[in-house]
Amino acid sequence: MQNVRTLRRLPLVVHAIPRTLRSLDARLLDFRPRTELRGVKRFVVEFFYFGAKETRACLFVGLFFTAVFAVPRGGLLGVSRYDLLLLIALAIQAWMLWAKLETVDEFKSICLFHVIGFVLEVFKTSAGIRSWAYPEFAYSKVLGVPLFSGFMYAAVGSYVIQAWRLLDVRIRHHPPYWMAGVNALAIYANFFTHHYIGDYRWYIAACTLGLYARATVIFRPLDRDRSMPLLLSFVLIGFFIWLAENISTFFGVWRYPNQVGAWAVVHLGKWSSWSLLVIMTFTIVANLKHIKSRIHVPA
Repeated sequence: MQNVRTLRRLPLVVHAIPRTLRSLDARLLDFRPRTELRGVKRFVVEFFYFGAKETRACLFVGLFFTAVFAVPRGGLLGVSRYDLLLLIALAIQAWMLWAKLETVDEFKSICLFHVIGFVLEVFKTSAGIRSWAYPEFAYSKVLGVPLFSGFMYAAVGSYVIQAWRLLDVRIRHHPPYWMAGVNALAIYANFFTHHYIGDYRWYIAACTLGLYARATVIFRPLDRDRSMPLLLSFVLIGFFIWLAENISTFFGVWRYPNQVGAWAVVHLGKWSSWSLLVIMTFTIVANLKHIKSRIHVPA
């Protein structure tokens, strides 16, 4: 009888969660002036709202990586871990679309990040490179790479897109879009070419520093605009991705060559790689938003 009642409540829960999240979004996107807030009280409230918006922007990231850490290494009910993670990632994505927590345009952008990430994974795990490996069996492996891996890159894209909306992000002194695009292509290409013609990461980083030196990100935690150097935001996001990578390798989701015998901290140099990848992701989102703002679609 208890099980029957639980099953009857399940549809109510499924519908209640999206309603709650949409209500939360409406609250977070309420930018009306709060003139009564001053001093320390304003700082605390704005900091709380900033944290709430960042947490909400990580909805897909949080759900997906919770699954990464929660699914046992041996899988469940005869289904391998990698296959389960793919099914869970697809279910999360479908649920967010159905619940209107993500728009179709955002979904298209995330699919693009998935493809970009998967291509990189195929190259990095190939026989001639072997930068890292996915040692477990899965039916959903293509060219040695489990399909769920592309969602790790899509998660970064999802965060950038959601944070842009919730924090009302604007960029001051953004470099010309074509220059930012060429820089992003150079970042992506270097992930491949450094195995053959040398690693030009720091040269690209120097060019990036010049491009974005004056760029400032304007965001709105509550009712007032705040700002920080755009480059600093790239570095901070890259750091948190590096921490997540350490946790993922600790749980054996994938392994670097130096982690085969025993787990070791991911090399600090990966922080710079992730920061550059964040810049590439940001550039794609910025360009897509720039293109869309210039296109008129007749009703």
